[in-house]
This record gives sequence, structure tokens and C-alpha cells, in this order.
Amino acid sequence: MKLEGVPMKRDWKALVINILIPLAVGTAAGLLSMGGMESFGAMNQPPLSPPAWVFPIAWTILYTLMGISSYLIYSSESDAESRALSTYGYQLLVNFLWPVFFFNFRWYFFAFLWLAFLWILVAKMILEFGGISKIAALLNLPYLLWLSFAGYLNLGVWLLN
Repeated sequence: MKLEGVPMKRDWKALVINILIPLAVGTAAGLLSMGGMESFGAMNQPPLSPPAWVFPIAWTILYTLMGISSYLIYSSESDAESRALSTYGYQLLVNFLWPVFFFNFRWYFFAFLWLAFLWILVAKMILEFGGISKIAALLNLPYLLWLSFAGYLNLGVWLLN
């Protein structure tokens, strides 16, 4: 039985590479912005702010889901694969830059606008992925929800500090 959007023949090497790409992007962004994260803990936080240990766990899960979904698109034989993976790459780049703007430069309002841009890119990516693989699209819904929550937190930090 074949699930819609899931390749019958799996290329495990490609799957691992597709998972490692977003994990590497997230790790690099985290390492690059680590110094700014220290002062973040001392700032006024909006209600519902989770403890700091939640963020790396949540992002690891989200990056893994992104990698699996990108593998499903990469493995497809769709004519729309290239466009969808381009959008995926753009959103990864925008995602990478957000913590630099927020934590390193402390441009909280600009970071909020950047996050809104990222949200739009991810929504576009989900729509493009959905045209190829419903499963790939669904795997990114938690990411979009997390970005919505991150937007609330980002805006709260800007308003409270």
C-alpha cells in the first residue's frame, strides 16, 4: 500500500541529508546567537513564555519534521518540486537570520516583522508542498503554529522592553 506523497522506494541517505540540513541551519543560528540569548533571560517576558529549555527541544522536533517533509518533496516526481524546494530554502535562510536580528542585534520590532515574513514564506511552502504531498504539508503545520507563538513572544518582548 502506498501512502499519498510517500515514495515507495526510500533513499535513506537522502532522507538523512534532508533531515541534517535544517538541523545544521538551526544549530548554526543557535551558535551564532548564543551570546545574545544570555541577556534575553533577564528581560521582561510576556505571559505564557516557556522556560528556556523548551526552545531547543521544540526547534529540534520542528527541524526534523521539516527535513522529513523536504525529503518527501525531493523524492517526488512532481513538476512543482523545484519551486517548492526553492521556497523551502528561502524560508530556511529567513529562519536562520531571525535569531541574529533578535538576539544579537536586539532589533525586536524588526525581528517581529522578519518573523511575519517567515510566517508568510512557511505558509506558501506548506501550500506548495500540499500540491505535491499532503503529508509533507501536514508535517509543517506545527512549524507554522510555533512561528505564530514565537510572533506573540517576539512582539511581547518588544512591547515590554
